[in-house]
Amino acid sequence: MKSLLANARTIVVKVGSSLVTNEGRGLDQAAIAAWADQIARLRHHGRKVVLVSSGAVAEGMQRLGWAKRPTAVNELQAAAAVGQMGLVQMYESCFARHKLHTAQVLLTHDDLADRKRYLNARSTLRTLLDLNVIPIINENDTVVTDEIRFGDNDTLGSLVANLIEADALVILTDQQGLYSADPRKDPSATLIQHATAGDPELEKMAGGAGSAVGTGGMLTKILAARRAARSGAHTVIASGREQDVLVRLSSGEVIGSHLKAPEMKTAARKQWLADHLQVRGRLTLDGGAARALKEGGKSLLPIGVTAVSGDFERGELVVCLDPHGQEIARGLVNYTAVETARIVKKPSSEIESILGYVDEAELIHRDNLVVL
Repeated sequence: MKSLLANARTIVVKVGSSLVTNEGRGLDQAAIAAWADQIARLRHHGRKVVLVSSGAVAEGMQRLGWAKRPTAVNELQAAAAVGQMGLVQMYESCFARHKLHTAQVLLTHDDLADRKRYLNARSTLRTLLDLNVIPIINENDTVVTDEIRFGDNDTLGSLVANLIEADALVILTDQQGLYSADPRKDPSATLIQHATAGDPELEKMAGGAGSAVGTGGMLTKILAARRAARSGAHTVIASGREQDVLVRLSSGEVIGSHLKAPEMKTAARKQWLADHLQVRGRLTLDGGAARALKEGGKSLLPIGVTAVSGDFERGELVVCLDPHGQEIARGLVNYTAVETARIVKKPSSEIESILGYVDEAELIHRDNLVVL
């Protein structure tokens, strides 16, 4: 069986902070130069490559002489700002040796949650690739308000794969791939070479974070593979310390763990809905409504909702839970949280008499809803 990268034309490569910063000891110029060399070779053979790189905060900590990761968000943001300078300089100089231009692209999850900014980002990245430029992407840690996590770039890598509809996502880590158990604790653990992205058994096997520099762990990588599969992108999890790993994978060699995407893709708009990370509310459904969404492809009507939580406005993202509390879908709601609470369990014909107006008969229209 060949590598899932053998026929991939557009590839998103994510490198973890422990690889980029030599386990936190500062930027590893030799490693970065080696990746630049491999990516240049892929470009020479017609492959388009986007690089998602961790390491800004870790490099900033090293430059500032901080031995321990600070807990204050403003200090983490300052470290990211300092470290980003060194990170980009290093990539620029390494790719320049191959006469390749690079472009820095800093994103937040909010950028991809806003439909207009999402489309703008996609257009920019596709244009850069057409111009033979290597986009270097990182989360914009200097402005994010959520807690900064090293390793969150696993998720960002999968979002970028969906954004540009890449053929494959490669997650380079400090492990050989995905194991049946933590090999550092269980000597009988075996490497999983082939699996299907989204298989629930993979999540059961995944452990927590293992690196002192990166905190992604295998679970975030498995979840990233499941997310990337929505746009049809296969995922490979492999060691970034393997000699010429990208070139060998692209030539068909099987290295690490290969998580194949199912044949069916999610439509682009619904894929964007599924990729939202900021959820504003939750709707609990009765059994009939849950079945109508999962099996019938129906819109969600107020009468099928039994409970509402959260503070959301019209047009914001909410998740739909079945009677057992499991998330089955998410979508853009047509009414505010206060309005929704007033019309739940009611037929659509009563919306106008309850609210004084009727905007839509559906609480969430099927065109704005994705089943997970």
